[in-house]
Parts: sequence; C-alpha cells; structure tokens
Amino acid sequence: MKLFSIGFTKESAERFLSLLCNAGVKHIIDIRLNNVSQLAGFAKRDDLRYFLKEICGIEYIHIPELAPTKAILEEYKKNKGDWSVYEQSFNALLQSRAVEKTLDLNQFDNSCLLCTEDQPTHCHRRLVAQYLVLKWGNLEITHLK
Repeated sequence: MKLFSIGFTKESAERFLSLLCNAGVKHIIDIRLNNVSQLAGFAKRDDLRYFLKEICGIEYIHIPELAPTKAILEEYKKNKGDWSVYEQSFNALLQSRAVEKTLDLNQFDNSCLLCTEDQPTHCHRRLVAQYLVLKWGNLEITHLK
C-alpha cells in the first residue's frame, strides 16, 4: 500500500495539485489542527476540497485525531521549542489515542497526508506516517514535498 505526504507552504497551487495528480493520489487526509485559517490560502478546507475534486478527482478527508494538540503545537511553534521534545510529545499522543485501532487502513491506500510544513523533516506528517508503518506495516511512504 502506498501512502504519500505533502505540505503546501512555499508552493503554488499549480505545482501542489500537479504533484498530487501525477502521483495518483485518491484521497487527501488533512491532519492539520486548524484547516480553516485564512493563512492557508488555497489550502483552506473548503477551497481545497473543491480544487482537489474538480481538478484531480481527489477526495478530501479531515482526520483531526492525527493532529497535535494546541498545547503541543504552541510549545514548539510559539515558544521555539526543541524538535526532539515535540517529537516525543506527539508520538506519545498518537500512542494514547491508539489511532491505528480506529482508522480504516484501506482508506490510507494511495492517500496523501496533508500538513502545512513545506518539508517533512520537522513536520508531524512524517511522524504520523512512521507511526502507521510501525503499527500497520505494509505501507510504502513517499514524501511528495
């Protein structure tokens, strides 16, 4: 099974949508805590849902259980926290939520995890992907950007 990830920051709508269409993505799984922010531009929830469906035939799904809590996010972003602390906190959150037991594995095949960060290195989408591989196995992860 293939699972992709992508961030929209520092990307044009054209390139973002082209990456998704060319990869054969079937579903975008939005794992942002706040998916309606005006700062999201073309990736604001309702606009993105429309663009994905009309341009690429991709279904939009929001799974907030895969997002960090506001406290974890603020500690890292606003207080310029340490990435390793964020990583530990977020992984512990995923463990406590036991998301692998409530999510449908089949929904993730040829799907793409969406978050804000332009690169997966310091983004929770990479952590979610790694966690799901650990729990489910059988997932091939490709970071589109």
